[in-house]
Amino acid sequence: MKKIHAVVLVIGFVTGNANAANFSFTGNFEDNNEVQEFNFTVTTPTSDVTLRTWSYAGGTNAAGAEVARGGFDPIVALFDGSGNLIDQNDDSHLVSDPISGNAYDSLLTHALSAGNYTATVTQYSSFANGPLLADGFQGTSHTNFSSRDSHWALDILNVSSASIGASYISETPPIPEPESYALLLAGLGLITFVMRYSSRKQMPA
Repeated sequence: MKKIHAVVLVIGFVTGNANAANFSFTGNFEDNNEVQEFNFTVTTPTSDVTLRTWSYAGGTNAAGAEVARGGFDPIVALFDGSGNLIDQNDDSHLVSDPISGNAYDSLLTHALSAGNYTATVTQYSSFANGPLLADGFQGTSHTNFSSRDSHWALDILNVSSASIGASYISETPPIPEPESYALLLAGLGLITFVMRYSSRKQMPA
């Protein structure tokens, strides 16, 4: 049964834009290949929108809540109202995890025109296939969240409204077994041998 995601809404306006606010979301994945969508709206002609995760290294989110470190390595992707991929980010290199030393939280900032948008959070290396949201995600070969835990935390900053959206499982890329590689190499070797033998027989004496 799907866990209920905790959602924290920041009540307050962003300086310089009376129609925009900041929204913070937290939750947990139940599957390594899970995709969590978020829907948000921009009503001003142009707004500098930021998407930022906090769960890998931890920190204080836009709601003023302390987010624990130790979450999986997240990827954030941004799509417009027609589902076109605008951009995606894996590592921001802003804040390092105090234990691993890695800075794997994600950050995206874009000047967006008025309209509806979708953001997603996935685990590395499940990048969006693009160019459309409907094209899905690559899936990840990582298991057990790479020995970290399943929690995520995302801020969506300087937008008019934001809400948590659909959650689903992305496709997992097949990992060839060692036997498959051996058979493939043997087959290629046989084809090469046959082609060389055939070419020699066709050469004039």
